[in-house]
Amino acid sequence: MSRTIIVNLIRFILLVFLQVFLLKNITLYNLSTPFLYIMFILLLPFEIPNVLLFALAFLLGLTIDAFYDTPGLHAASCVLLAFVRILFISITVQKDGFDNEPEPTLSAMGLRWFFTYTLTLTLFHHFFLFNLEVFRLSEIPYTLSRFLLSSIFTVFLMLLSGFLFYRRKERK
Repeated sequence: MSRTIIVNLIRFILLVFLQVFLLKNITLYNLSTPFLYIMFILLLPFEIPNVLLFALAFLLGLTIDAFYDTPGLHAASCVLLAFVRILFISITVQKDGFDNEPEPTLSAMGLRWFFTYTLTLTLFHHFFLFNLEVFRLSEIPYTLSRFLLSSIFTVFLMLLSGFLFYRRKERK
């Protein structure tokens, strides 16, 4: 097996385990819940085929749905996240840069790009997830506050894990 496959398999299992057994129980005043599991989709290599990306996103969302007892909410949100990831990367990353930077990590791409990447994709994911969950116009203020606070909390945890677990590389 390739090193990339093993690393991503371990990352999948670790993030699902962390989300289900630790982060599911962390909520700040029932307004902010971190969804760190989406980091798996964000950190997949640039060269991953789109069909495989969508399949992995659906599988990740379905796994989280099984533990959260939310039929299809996380799966739909993860598939949307995969779509937005493809668009964001095609707009911001040059095609010849894939040889030097195989994964969109903090150490490989730099703080500014990684922060913009995680913030944009997290906002799309959370907005879709919380609106799909509530699906009522009367709950707009509550949904918007949950969406914003959860996005801030999630991006903070992603940046923190990026600083803790990824080595700094020399950029050329």
